[in-house]
Amino acid sequence: MNWLQALILGLVQGLTEYLPVSSSGHLTIGNYLFGIDGEANLTFNVLVHVATVLATCVVLWKEIVWLFKDFFKFQWNEGTRYIVNILVSMIPIMVVGFCFKDKVEAIFNPETSQAWFGNSLLIVGCCLLVTAALLAFSYFAKPRPKENVSMWNAFVIGLAQACAVLPGLSRSGSTIATGLLLGNKKEKLAQFSFLMVIPPIVGEALLDAKDLLFPDAEVMAEAANAAAISPVALVVGFLAAFVSGCLACTWMINLVKKGKLIWFAIYCTIVALCAIILPYLF
Repeated sequence: MNWLQALILGLVQGLTEYLPVSSSGHLTIGNYLFGIDGEANLTFNVLVHVATVLATCVVLWKEIVWLFKDFFKFQWNEGTRYIVNILVSMIPIMVVGFCFKDKVEAIFNPETSQAWFGNSLLIVGCCLLVTAALLAFSYFAKPRPKENVSMWNAFVIGLAQACAVLPGLSRSGSTIATGLLLGNKKEKLAQFSFLMVIPPIVGEALLDAKDLLFPDAEVMAEAANAAAISPVALVVGFLAAFVSGCLACTWMINLVKKGKLIWFAIYCTIVALCAIILPYLF
C-alpha cells in the first residue's frame, strides 16, 4: 500500500464510519479496486479505526465530559442512566465478538467469502441493499414523545449494531434507522449512536493491537505483506481518517436532525448494484 492508496482509504474510512453507507463495505470495494488484501493490513486497520474514535471524542467532547462528571458523582442521574444504556447497547456486539469472532472474520477473508458467495463483493452488495431499505423505511418513521433513548431501545439498537459487523451493513445507518423506527427523537439519536460505538471500536482496536504485539504463526506470515506499508502511508491514512471523520461526524449529526437520510438510501442502492456487477466487468 502506497501513501496515495492510504490517503484514499483513510478518507473512505473516516467519511463512511459516520455516514450511513458502511465503512467496511466501502473499504472492501476499495481494497478490491487497488488489489490489496485487507487481511494483510492489520496495522493500517487499527490506526484508521483509532482515528475515527478520536474524531468522535473531538466532536462530542462536551457530551463525554458531561457523562463522566455525572457518572463519578456516584448517583443515579441523567449521565449515569445514559452510560448504563450505552453498556446495555454493547451486550449484543460483545456476544458476537466473543462467540462468533472467527465466523465474522471469515466473511471478511477474501478466500472464504469467495468460496461461500461466488465473489467477495456479493455479500457487500446485498448488505448495502439492506442498509438502503432500512434508511428508506426510517425516512417515513414518525417520532413519538420520547425525551431520551430507553434501556430497551438501547438494547434493540445494540442488536442492529451487532448485525452491522457484516461488510456492507452500515453501523451508523443500522443504529440510527432502528432508533428512528422505534420512535426516538432525531436530536438525541445521532449523538447516542456515535457515543455507543466508542467502546466496541476501542475494544476491537485493543484486540488487534494484541495480535500485533503477540502474533501467532498466521499473523506473522501476514506481517511480511503488512511490512510493505511505509510509515508515511500509515501517518497519511491516520490523518485522513481523523480529519474526514471529524467532518463526517459533525455533518451526520446535522443531517439526522434534518431527516435527509433518504438520499443515502439511493446512494447505497447504486453502490450495491455496482458492487454486485463489478466482478463481472473486470
